[in-house]
Amino acid sequence: MKISTKGRYALRMLYDLALHQEEGFVSLKDIAERQNISKKYLEQIVPLLNRSGLLKTNRGNHGGYMLSQKPSECSVGAVLRATEGSLAPVACLEFEPNECPRASECSTLFVWEGLYAAVTDYLNGITLQDIIDKNVSGSGDYCI
Repeated sequence: MKISTKGRYALRMLYDLALHQEEGFVSLKDIAERQNISKKYLEQIVPLLNRSGLLKTNRGNHGGYMLSQKPSECSVGAVLRATEGSLAPVACLEFEPNECPRASECSTLFVWEGLYAAVTDYLNGITLQDIIDKNVSGSGDYCI
């Protein structure tokens, strides 16, 4: 599995919004400058995050974006699913229940189910607040 630039930049954008949540709505221009990401690229990511309910938007003079939930409630898994789609390592695990005609006789299905569970549990277990805490404490570095 490879996370695209879209997924990485979306996570950086939401991380930036989490850091600046006290400021209210934040402009894409400000996020783009702080994160060194093209504003045009962020404009392409916003609709995905909006549709998934991760962002609040406000138009007008004091317009911009803010998180729709607390950073402690926004998981990395949710961000990546919004931008990347399913995180399933094989197509047959993208939908529940698994409707693959070979599922009952597939000798390797348990491998893919285990990988999917490990990836999902890991990404759902990390929130924007965890990334903030890790970076503020200086105890490590999440490279997004």
